[in-house]
Amino acid sequence: MPKKFLFVSLSALISDIAWQIRKEGNEVKYFIADPGEKEVGSGFVEKVDKWEDFVDWADVVIFDDTLGLGEKAQKLRQQGKAVIGGTPYTDKLEDDRSFGQEEMKKNGINILPYQQFSSFQEGIAFVKANPGKYVLKPCGEAAKQLLFVGNEEDGSDVIRVLSAYQHTWHKEVKVFQLQKRVVGGVEIAVGAFFNGNEFITPINVNFEHKKLFPGELGVSTGEMGTLMFWSEPNRLFNQTLKKMEESLRNEKYVGYIDINCIVNGNGIYPLEFTSRFGYPTISIQYDGVIGGMGEFFYAIATGQPVKLKTKKGFQVGARIVVPPFPFYDAKKTFESFSKDAAIVFKKPMPEGVHIEDVKLENEEWIITGSAGVALIVTGCGMTMKEAQKQMYSRIGNILIPNMYYRTDIGNRWFEDSDKLHTWGYLREM
Repeated sequence: MPKKFLFVSLSALISDIAWQIRKEGNEVKYFIADPGEKEVGSGFVEKVDKWEDFVDWADVVIFDDTLGLGEKAQKLRQQGKAVIGGTPYTDKLEDDRSFGQEEMKKNGINILPYQQFSSFQEGIAFVKANPGKYVLKPCGEAAKQLLFVGNEEDGSDVIRVLSAYQHTWHKEVKVFQLQKRVVGGVEIAVGAFFNGNEFITPINVNFEHKKLFPGELGVSTGEMGTLMFWSEPNRLFNQTLKKMEESLRNEKYVGYIDINCIVNGNGIYPLEFTSRFGYPTISIQYDGVIGGMGEFFYAIATGQPVKLKTKKGFQVGARIVVPPFPFYDAKKTFESFSKDAAIVFKKPMPEGVHIEDVKLENEEWIITGSAGVALIVTGCGMTMKEAQKQMYSRIGNILIPNMYYRTDIGNRWFEDSDKLHTWGYLREM
């Protein structure tokens, strides 16, 4: 039976899933708080100016981010509303890196040594006194753009970056972490949906590609693409996310949660939480789910025990972006190169294309917003090569002025999988 979904977004992250769930035959209303992103999704779903007016109308309310939305979700849940979204506690798991690390430790998850600083000079002094390879992780909204992975044994590259940030980013970066770097490992994430009481299987194992250019070159972005597969609980899940189950149950958390890790032959080293949907992860996951997500979302929001039906094999997805991505505040660049650019399909394409900052106007797909994230294009297959081939064939059917994307999404699997199987982290336990 069709349901009514109200999507609440700070900055138009959830547009694609709102559209997909509407296409499944459900009623959808969509609120975006950021004035600069108000046009995103227009024409694809019905937009509203005040989400609070439609809470009673909705069967399910979905919040798409942390950054304070957990408090709103918790209040509605306490009033008996079916909600997908966080709590102040789960928001803090992601938004406050040190809190997230300490909660992992409290729940019996091994963590890497780290130090938190509120002064660049203190950070520089620490590295000088404790030479080594570190990962510099600014806290807050600057984190993704300014993360730096050190390579020098004495930490001299981290010291140089801290010195540069002191002059250029001191207003934006108030707190940062220095975390001991694990060398020679594989970066891998494990996530799962939670229905307020327990994790729903299968779980999702995924590998993000964060750098702008192929070969892991260039600046860090939120994400340029992801490869993934669904699995029954394995060693990686049981030694990390599974240990958070009691805490999430106490919070009555409903939604998706993910832990990003570095693993090697010596162990699993969790790095950070994503206590919400991942973007573009959720859109790639959508194409791996059998039967759509509307019914599944309603089930977890109402606390029902449900099994997620997923495809075998692999899903892979690449982001197609335009200038100024990933430099979100370059408004003049966006207006000069990308604003109102048309998305052209050489042939009709009903599957595997997901919207980000796009609106539908006179039956044309148009770039809008300000960030330069246009589309997510996916592929599925029993092997990674099959999934890649389908995805890049679909990308070849798309024309957008000044578009760019990574040509190596999924390539990591061919080397990483050997290591992961050798170390035994993907075995069901």
